[in-house]
Amino acid sequence: MPNERLFSTRNPWFSLSVGLTAALVVLTALLGFVLLPYAQSHSNIAGLWDAICSAAGIPKLASSASSVQPTFKTSDAVVTSAMLANPSSESIGRGATLAQQCAICHGPTGVSRADSPNLAGQYPAVIYKQLKDFKSGARTNAVMSPFAAHLTDQDMVDLAAYYHYLPRLPAYHPAQRRPAPRIVVNGAPMRGIAPCGSCHGSLDNKVGSPWLEGQSAAYMKAQLLAFANGARRNDISQQMRNIARAMTADEIEEAASYYASQPPDQYQPTP
Repeated sequence: MPNERLFSTRNPWFSLSVGLTAALVVLTALLGFVLLPYAQSHSNIAGLWDAICSAAGIPKLASSASSVQPTFKTSDAVVTSAMLANPSSESIGRGATLAQQCAICHGPTGVSRADSPNLAGQYPAVIYKQLKDFKSGARTNAVMSPFAAHLTDQDMVDLAAYYHYLPRLPAYHPAQRRPAPRIVVNGAPMRGIAPCGSCHGSLDNKVGSPWLEGQSAAYMKAQLLAFANGARRNDISQQMRNIARAMTADEIEEAASYYASQPPDQYQPTP
């Protein structure tokens, strides 16, 4: 047996194999991390480091110049749990005067006969946000958009204060009271759907989520379908769009019919 060690630089075959392996590693690194990323026509490579990160699958931080902007107006309304909590009697009075223009759709006492939403006793932050979204274009409607266009921020505060002050009354077309469907109480966790009641008042109320009991079934169904198909897009963080898209037609029908069948609590808020 020869005395020469196998893994030694004096062994020409070892030196040759190591050299070829190193050359292959460098060549493949150049091809995979530099040349191929630059060869992609759709890539936007700013430099060598960008090319290496792109090939390694590391997302590049988008600059403000290249950030993707939505093609539609998004809601800029800021809603907090404390807003409009203690309206003055003057604000409620001004809101009552402004609300005379709203009576044809929302009723003289805030209860609709026309499948428009019932506003009596609604959370003030909800009314304020929707009016602000109608004015900004984040939410559109043939009737509400022109009306909201001329409202000042104080007008919106006053309308929200007035309607919140009104007692909730039974809807004009209530269905017979029925048990809560599973989508309302349990949701559908496997499809990422939280229970409706976890945000809309039956179990808890999240800021900005409207009170739904006693609302028109036709109105609620129309809004769920609008969220599902993207026609309505003023929900914060797309929470309603994500939920409505995952709901079946039967679940939408069940949720709308259930909330319409529940007589709203009657109460007189303290101004």
